[in-house]
Amino acid sequence: MAEDNLIYALALQHVPNIGDILAKRLIANCGSAEAVFKEKKQKLLKINGIGQVTLYDFFKTDHLKAAEAELRFIKDNDIKVSYFEDGFYPTKLKHCIDAPILLFEKGNINFDNYPVISIVGTRKITNNGMAFCEKLIETLNPYNPIIISGFAYGTDITAHKAAIKNGLQTIACLAHGMNQIYPKTHKRYVADVEKHGGFYTDFWSNAPFDRNNFLKRNRIIAGLSEATIVIESAEKGGSLVTADIANSYNREVFAVPGRTIDSQSAGCNNLIKYQKAHMLTTPLDVPYILNWKLEEEIKPVIQKQLFVELSKEEKIIYNYLKANEKQLLDTIALDCNMPIFKVSSTLLNMELKGVIRPLPGKLFEVI
Repeated sequence: MAEDNLIYALALQHVPNIGDILAKRLIANCGSAEAVFKEKKQKLLKINGIGQVTLYDFFKTDHLKAAEAELRFIKDNDIKVSYFEDGFYPTKLKHCIDAPILLFEKGNINFDNYPVISIVGTRKITNNGMAFCEKLIETLNPYNPIIISGFAYGTDITAHKAAIKNGLQTIACLAHGMNQIYPKTHKRYVADVEKHGGFYTDFWSNAPFDRNNFLKRNRIIAGLSEATIVIESAEKGGSLVTADIANSYNREVFAVPGRTIDSQSAGCNNLIKYQKAHMLTTPLDVPYILNWKLEEEIKPVIQKQLFVELSKEEKIIYNYLKANEKQLLDTIALDCNMPIFKVSSTLLNMELKGVIRPLPGKLFEVI
C-alpha cells in the first residue's frame, strides 16, 4: 500500500464518527481513502449512512496530523500494515462486513493453505479445561492448523502455549496498540508467539485502554477463522460474544460440554442447548465437522452405544435419516410430520445418545 494512501486510511480511522463499515462505503464511493478527504462535502452527504453528524469534524487537520504520528510509530517499530483491499489481507476476515480497514501485524504470520481455528474461553480455566485444550491442539497437530486466541489469562494463553509446544502457528489478537502488552506477565511469551506466528490489532498506539476494546477485538478472533471453539465459559463472558459473532459470520462454532453444576460450563452448555454450537466431545470432531483432509484420511472413531433406547419420535427420525442420509432440520420435520420445536429437541437427545451427529449447514445424519 502506498504511503500516501496509508496516511489517509489512518486519518479515516481517526475520525470519531466513522467506523469500519462507513469507512469502506466512503472508499468504495470515492475510489480511495485519499479521494474521500478530497471529495466535496455535499457529495459525501449523498452517500448512504453519511450525515451532518458524521461529517461534523471530518475535515479537521487533526486527523492527518495524528495519522502522520502513528505512521512514524509503525515505521519505528517494524509493524506491517494490511489494508482491507490488499491481496495479503486475511481472506476470511476480508469477508466480514465490520472487518477493520487497517490491520497492524508483528511477527511471521503465514496463512498459505492452512486451516484456521479460534480457541476461546474463560480466564479462570479449570484443570480439566486446560487438559482438554492441550489435548485438542495436540490431536489436531497433523492438520497444521493456525491457532487464534486473545493472549489473555486462562484459555487464551493455554491455547497459544499448546500451539507453540506442538510447532503450530499461533496468532494473538490484541485489544490495544502494539506499544504495550496486556497482561504484563505475558511479556515472556511475546518472542515465542512472534517466532511461531504473531500479533494482530486494529488499535493505534495511543488508543485508550478500555474494557470495550476487548469486545471489539473479538470480531477479529472470530473473523480470522473458519471455526471458533469455546473450551469453558460461565453463563456470561467475552467468549460467548465471540461465539455469537462467529455465528453472525456464518462460521462454525464448537463448545465443550460440562456438568450442569459447574459454573464454568454454563455458557458452553447453553450454546449447545440453544443450537448455537456443535457439541465437542472429542478433538477429532473438529476435522470431521469441518471436513479437513489428510493424505491418509483420519476419521473420528465414534463408538456406538449398544442397546440404546429410543423414544417413539427418536425411532421415527432415526429410521428416516438412515433411509435418506443427510437432511435439514426443516426437511426432517416436514417429512416426519412433526413440529420443528419437537424435532429440534429430539435431535439434541439423539446427539447426546450418540446415534446422530450435526453437520455444517444445519444438516444431520445417522452415525
